[in-house]
Amino acid sequence: MSERHALTRRIRRWLVFFIVCLVLSGVTAFPLVTELRWAEDLLGASASPVPEHFPGLMEWITRVREGLDTIERDTPFMLYGTDWLAFAHLVIAVAFYGPYRDPVRNIWVIEFGMIACAGIIPLALICGPIRDIPLWWSVIDMSFGVFGVIPLLIVRRMIKRLEVLEQASALATPVPASA
Repeated sequence: MSERHALTRRIRRWLVFFIVCLVLSGVTAFPLVTELRWAEDLLGASASPVPEHFPGLMEWITRVREGLDTIERDTPFMLYGTDWLAFAHLVIAVAFYGPYRDPVRNIWVIEFGMIACAGIIPLALICGPIRDIPLWWSVIDMSFGVFGVIPLLIVRRMIKRLEVLEQASALATPVPASA
């Protein structure tokens, strides 16, 4: 197997991983109310160490669940915002099919993703306090940008190597003589 082929396969594996993470992140935003109820039940169970060791987390989960219950009961149309959040994740995941097909030509999608990951940090630092989000939760939100950019940095580096290999291959290919 050629180095170009092996590199392309590795790029595609990383992209599939990233796409799956985006899809899971999006799909899990649809049943948010149910998920929060499950999380509260699971974390608050008698066998769970969370309430004892992380009371702030338990209080936050309960507060968010109560807020979502109130929204679902009184103004369910507000949850439409999280449906759009979920949809946005799915649409962004589809965009990464471009680099999957042709990594060198579509490296801009990877760079766009890196910019989006970086944008999570100021969003969390600015909007978190405005929305009364605990700092520790904003740090968790920011971690999505930090951890999300890692596979993109790896993929970008590999795409740059692939680009060099493709250029070298193009230079080495003999040009047919004109008749």
